Amino acid sequence: MMARSSLVRGALALAVLALAGGSQAATLRIAGANDILTFDPQGQNHQTTLAYQQMVYEGLVRYDEKFQIVPALATKWTFVTPTQLRFELRKGVKFHDGAPFTADDVVFSITRTMTPPSNLTSAAQSVKEVKKVDDHTVDLILKGPSPVVLREISEARIMNKAWAEKNNAVKAQDYKAKEENFASRNANGTGPFMLVAWQPDTKTTLKKNPHWWDKPKGNIDEVVFTPIKSAATRSAALISGQVDFVVDPPVQDLERIKRDPNIKIVEGAENRTIFFGFDQHRDELMGSDVKGKNPLKDKRVRQALYQAVDMAAIERNVMRGLGKPTGTMVAPMVNGWTKELGTRAAKFDINAAKKLLADAGYPNGFELTLDCPNDRYVNDEAICQAVTAMWTKIGVKTKLQTNPMSIHSAKIQKFDVSAYMLGWGVATFDALYSLDSLISSVDPKGGAAGNFNCGRMSNPTVDNLIQQIKTEMDEKKRNGLIHEVLQIVKDDYNYLPLHDQIRPWAMRKGVTTLHRADDRPMPQWTTLK
Repeated sequence: MMARSSLVRGALALAVLALAGGSQAATLRIAGANDILTFDPQGQNHQTTLAYQQMVYEGLVRYDEKFQIVPALATKWTFVTPTQLRFELRKGVKFHDGAPFTADDVVFSITRTMTPPSNLTSAAQSVKEVKKVDDHTVDLILKGPSPVVLREISEARIMNKAWAEKNNAVKAQDYKAKEENFASRNANGTGPFMLVAWQPDTKTTLKKNPHWWDKPKGNIDEVVFTPIKSAATRSAALISGQVDFVVDPPVQDLERIKRDPNIKIVEGAENRTIFFGFDQHRDELMGSDVKGKNPLKDKRVRQALYQAVDMAAIERNVMRGLGKPTGTMVAPMVNGWTKELGTRAAKFDINAAKKLLADAGYPNGFELTLDCPNDRYVNDEAICQAVTAMWTKIGVKTKLQTNPMSIHSAKIQKFDVSAYMLGWGVATFDALYSLDSLISSVDPKGGAAGNFNCGRMSNPTVDNLIQQIKTEMDEKKRNGLIHEVLQIVKDDYNYLPLHDQIRPWAMRKGVTTLHRADDRPMPQWTTLK
């Protein structure tokens, strides 16, 4: 009788747990069109990759729900001088393999972030040197006063130095050279989840870190991410219950998904601007019938391509409300954006575009190749198909070439393109992040400056202004300098900004989570019933 009574009490306890919803551990099954590129935390500046890396690796600081900087692996920071920033490190933290977290790991990891072939040099572009004070204190010596250094280093993830040395992963993965290291497919962080396995293009599995120094706000015990490139298959997986959460539901399926009583849509503005870039470096346009010249180096040609794009038609027929047309390179929630900059530079006008081409010496147009991803942004391939037709109408006979983001990203970073699509999210929520990476002249040494300036535009006046922005502490003066740079780029048509992306997330009714402007799911903040 006593044994039977114990069994009954045990069954009742399990039933209570089942009814409690959020108290149960759960597996969160996520799907998206775009796969992770690497688990090396300095290997690739790519949003989907960073989203899953930050579940495993942490920085000295992190964002809260409102994107304010709060402590993470550091508990406190103090500016000893305007260029000396001291961090007191969190004690008792362990890496996933049980190794203690110390100042040596911070010095190693931030130095690794700063050093090419790191693709995340932007996360430490203000830092000149990292110094250990003692086992739990570190100083960052800055290149100059920096108003955004804390936001920058939120992306500088901390690795275990001994683990990296043991496994020959001292240097970051060289993604451009398509070289991998042990850290590309293995991970050892301090974060809320541990990497179980990453099978590229198939599945990524993470499990909860039972020894995490912080407490999760949800009940997720395991995360399984499956890349599903096919839009129809992605929608079907959600509707049938095979996955719980789709980060990029197909635009054409949204209305059908919304009618399903078991699914909900959560959407919001993303801090990401979608744009086209142009080769403004080569003296001869690659893959074109124009020989000995590069039409894209002529402002009139770039303006013609700009004015040939009917943004209203793209937003109406392709995006269906999931993009806000823009005239600048940063989104409204980013410091430095203004309504004036956000207004389109020139109106859609085919005749004006044709005249500009003729004035530039191309009355019959020319051949051009446009490179686009087909699995990364909201309707990326469909946008490029529409623009290809629009450019062809003015005589620029455009050949569209699409690839998965893993191939597209490597291609554009090797400058192996003439015109290309890219989307840029602003990790720091400050325009400098975009100016330095997209608009600064390319640093020949592989530093942060121009590391995603894939068309290699170069303007000494702009470079000088960006250097001033990096160290200007007067907010009004600094924002004036940011405006000046963005206005120059707008007036010169160095880029063709399309829209600021609206990102819907689709999920089962039982999922409760917070939509993020950086498009990064946060399983540690998620509950599944």
